[in-house]
Amino acid sequence: MIGLQLEIQLVAVLAAAACALSGTFLVLRRVAMISDAISHTVLLGVVVMFLITRDLHSPLLVVGAALTGLATVGLVSLILRTGLVREDAAIGLVFPLLFSIGVILISGFAEYVHIDVDMVLLGELAFAPFDRLEVNGLDLGPRRAWLMGVILVLNLVFLLALYKELKLTAFDPGLAAVLGFSPALVHTLHLGVVSVTAVGAFDAVGVVLAVALFIVPPATALLLSDRLPVVIALAAAIGAAAAVGGYWVAHTFDTSIAGSMASLGGVFFGLAFLGSPTQGLVARALRHRRQRWEFALRLLVMHLLTHEGTAAEAHEAAAEQLPAHLRWEPRFAATVARLAEQAGLVERRNGLLVLTPRGRELAREVMLYGTG
Repeated sequence: MIGLQLEIQLVAVLAAAACALSGTFLVLRRVAMISDAISHTVLLGVVVMFLITRDLHSPLLVVGAALTGLATVGLVSLILRTGLVREDAAIGLVFPLLFSIGVILISGFAEYVHIDVDMVLLGELAFAPFDRLEVNGLDLGPRRAWLMGVILVLNLVFLLALYKELKLTAFDPGLAAVLGFSPALVHTLHLGVVSVTAVGAFDAVGVVLAVALFIVPPATALLLSDRLPVVIALAAAIGAAAAVGGYWVAHTFDTSIAGSMASLGGVFFGLAFLGSPTQGLVARALRHRRQRWEFALRLLVMHLLTHEGTAAEAHEAAAEQLPAHLRWEPRFAATVARLAEQAGLVERRNGLLVLTPRGRELAREVMLYGTG
């Protein structure tokens, strides 16, 4: 039983890593849902090849799925070249068209073939160890593990060979064109790799988990780092962690393996969304709060310097007059004055707030360079 469990997790980890490598650049290009489109449209290729071969186990079904994925990419690119619609709309046009044709073919010519919706949408990783790859009677392990392993190597080779071009076209297509690179060609080659990866993931883990592995780990990694090599490594690691952790969640609670993996990936994203040190909601709230107090302190010292040595100083520098002069709530004004004292920017003398040398220096910097 332990061996079977390890094989299930191996298939999921290989699929997660392969999808994360391709998915990172999909998310960067803001075309992440092309993975969803390809994962659904491959159904057409599977159905067409089945109608030709009449064999559900024929390797030509995978070939047909891959060709349909490439056709999806080609049709989206063709529509984009017209300049009449944007990329998201092009994906939305091609995706339902090809998927609907596949459904029509099933209903019209393959009604007698049992197609399990759960297997197609969620996959069934529990059965992965029973589909073995044998060569000359030698058991080499789960076929899907070998399939996703080859696809992972393909993604790694593609990434290493075109890393500079992928990075440049993802962040600045205009500069890439000026330097002699073809953003359209790089994008098309990338989508070709995405298509092959989506077909393998569709076969290995099902549509829903495949789409989740393409999008969720890279989106999570982008919340944790802004360095592309780190983002790619984090995306693969997060996908693998969701795969392993999701398996044990499903094992513990006796629920869907693919659903648990996708859900745990969502949990990881939620944690990063809230707790990312640089981009999380909590960090942003704390940063906004800190900036609010810093701005108030700068405004206070600038106000005091402006009236320092004038006839109105006694009135303008009185702590109790700050709410009226700066239009602050009394409690807020009292807090700002206290913070200014604690920071060594002002000191109290006979009820007045007087700038210290440090506060005077800050006020002059503010008046010279602004409050930012």
